[in-house]
Amino acid sequence: MATASATIDIPASAEQVWQLIGGFNTLPDWLPFIPNSELSEGGRVRTLQTADGAVVVERLETFDNAGKTYSYSILQAPFPATDYLATIRVEAQGQGAKVTWSGRFTAKGVSEEEVVALFSGIYQGGLEALRANYPA
Repeated sequence: MATASATIDIPASAEQVWQLIGGFNTLPDWLPFIPNSELSEGGRVRTLQTADGAVVVERLETFDNAGKTYSYSILQAPFPATDYLATIRVEAQGQGAKVTWSGRFTAKGVSEEEVVALFSGIYQGGLEALRANYPA
């Protein structure tokens, strides 16, 4: 099992950041390479379409509004990984917020280093896009 994570400081309160990213269907609101997301199964499954047309299907596993965190697994994706579970967490940090996106997964058909680099890049790119919503 491999892991990847990325963390970023955001110049906004944890409550403001959670308000933007805390819904399971909010990725198109803050992540430019996910232009479309549709919920099914009572809001527990989301089907994402990436900017290049790929489809990713994810299932909400845990949601803690008070703790500002949720986790999700991937049911279908063009990624070289299985057993994927990721968590997004927002924490207060001084006047701002710290956002962490982390995941664990098993490499499939590639080395662990390759899949860790892939997800680390996705997480870091996503968090940079999130920070762009909060100019300093």
